[in-house]
Amino acid sequence: MENTTTKHPVDEMLPGGKLFLYGLQHVLAMYAGAVAVPLIIAAAAGLTKSQTAFLINADLFTCGIATLLQTLGLWKLGIRLPVIQGVTFAAVTPMVLIAKAGGMLMIFGAVIIAGLITFLIAPFFSKLIRFFPPVVTGSVITVIGVSLLPVGVNWAAGGVGNKQYGSLTFLAVAGIVLISILLINKYFKGFIANIAVLLGLLVGMIVAVPLGLVDFSGVGTAAWIGIDTPFFFGTPVFDLGSILAMILVMLVVMVESTGDFLAIGEMVGKKIGEEDLTRGLRADGLSTMLGGIFNAFPYTAFAQNVGLVGLTGVKSRFVVATSGVILVVMGLFPKLATIIASLPNAVLGGAGIAMFGIVAASGIRTLSKVDFDKNPQNLFVVAISVGIGLIPLVAPDFFKLFPAWSQTIVHSGITLGSLTAIILNAFFNGGKSM
Repeated sequence: MENTTTKHPVDEMLPGGKLFLYGLQHVLAMYAGAVAVPLIIAAAAGLTKSQTAFLINADLFTCGIATLLQTLGLWKLGIRLPVIQGVTFAAVTPMVLIAKAGGMLMIFGAVIIAGLITFLIAPFFSKLIRFFPPVVTGSVITVIGVSLLPVGVNWAAGGVGNKQYGSLTFLAVAGIVLISILLINKYFKGFIANIAVLLGLLVGMIVAVPLGLVDFSGVGTAAWIGIDTPFFFGTPVFDLGSILAMILVMLVVMVESTGDFLAIGEMVGKKIGEEDLTRGLRADGLSTMLGGIFNAFPYTAFAQNVGLVGLTGVKSRFVVATSGVILVVMGLFPKLATIIASLPNAVLGGAGIAMFGIVAASGIRTLSKVDFDKNPQNLFVVAISVGIGLIPLVAPDFFKLFPAWSQTIVHSGITLGSLTAIILNAFFNGGKSM
């Protein structure tokens, strides 16, 4: 995008129409991931249908608040980059166990305290940024992208658990979406090319409707207005074991968020410093605290939207801030959220493959800046960190005999890849990229 001002493209304010369409594009890209966690937790806690609907709307509302906080910033909070926030999947397993042991109130208590701890230790954790030179960031970004690809592939096949998984109809719809995105990028420039994903999703929706893949049945029964009230389920319960489990989750989230922040910084051409990282991690902590108060969960940067930034080239943080506004509105108007939820997995899959592949490609581009000739040991840093980072992806049961407390760490490929890259870079290069 051409920038006619002296501002960095990240700080560029676009016309209202473009802001809305670009922002909506980000919402559509992250929606399925945003509602997946509340659905899983609601099932584990045995919530009723109406309580589950409330939980989803509370999550969307808080997603929007968290995104606004991260993109616009407030005081010493927010990284002020085009980063959309969503519930971290790293917290799913511990929260399911907590829900079965003590219900939703115990989850919310643990989330509030873990968010507070994250907020307080953010300045200390951000000092790790010096251990993230290009050889580390490139490896981490590559692992993020490759780790996300199965999500897009499973969407394209109809979604995990679908009885018709892999149906040629699903694959054809996903293929049409992907081809549409590619054709739009090839034959159009500027604004049209920038909304290629949105247009591809629209084409997919048009194709999916006559095929009977779009279910609008819940729209009629959904409420028009739903207000998220603090502590809707009651007073939080603060259980020490649950709190410690959630703090461990947030340490993992901080590593993943650091990788996502550095990835988005690479894509928009803005160097991330220690102070930036502190603001971003503090925002994660405060958002997570708000999650516990407003009946939601721990929040982190959504990596799938990092790919969308790379695919479209639209770098303005105000675009994603607009996504935050849309999410807040969706959280207040359940009927609108239900309409968006009608987008079939197969349609999302076509776009997902493109977006997640872009993240991996961006990691490879970062690695192209690394000097492998003068320092061939950098090859080991990349090879081993990527290899270990992909273990949870290619062999989900590889670490099944590890202690229960470690499962959150070893099942996160991003965390494993990040820690391996940091350690190997320190070993070979003394913590620097050479």
